[in-house]
Amino acid sequence: MNINFDKTTGIVPAIIQDARTKNVLMLGYMNQEAFDKTVATNKVTFFSRSKQRLWTKGEESGNFLELVSLKNDCDEDTLLIQVQPHGPTCHKGTDTCWKQENAQDYGFLTTLENTIAERVANKDVQKSYVASLFSKGINKVAQKVGEEAVETVIEALDSNDELFLYESADLLFHYLMLLQAKGYRLEDIVQELKSRQK
Repeated sequence: MNINFDKTTGIVPAIIQDARTKNVLMLGYMNQEAFDKTVATNKVTFFSRSKQRLWTKGEESGNFLELVSLKNDCDEDTLLIQVQPHGPTCHKGTDTCWKQENAQDYGFLTTLENTIAERVANKDVQKSYVASLFSKGINKVAQKVGEEAVETVIEALDSNDELFLYESADLLFHYLMLLQAKGYRLEDIVQELKSRQK
């Protein structure tokens, strides 16, 4: 890998990203020696600009960043380093240096999962369809998923794409409810699917 280290400082920025969640954890800097040590040990090592020395993340806290992959940007002067973090990344004890939880996020689907969880917790059966269905027990939630699955299949065999998408959305929504009723989330299904890859 060709890296264009800064001609004045001899360093490049290194963006640290969780290989699983894809969240950015921190930004550090590397010189050639830090890069070489990272590759040799599989533990991310940086060059400290303030102390003018190498430091391996976790050398004091034990919260190492295990190397998964290294990528160089189009100008070959910025590194993207994917890692498996062992413990919090920030020296202040947070998951990231931006005080964000390093949780898996599937965008809108995660937002929808969180909304379902909030409505279940609020138990307002008069105002919330989700709370009302959950109050009837897991058998009713599972039955609703079955009904939506049948409706989706029927629409798949028809030529009305609008109805197919509508029923597909209903199916996914109710499936997310069933997952939560069983104590799971999308991340658990993704992990199961990943475990089947060969």
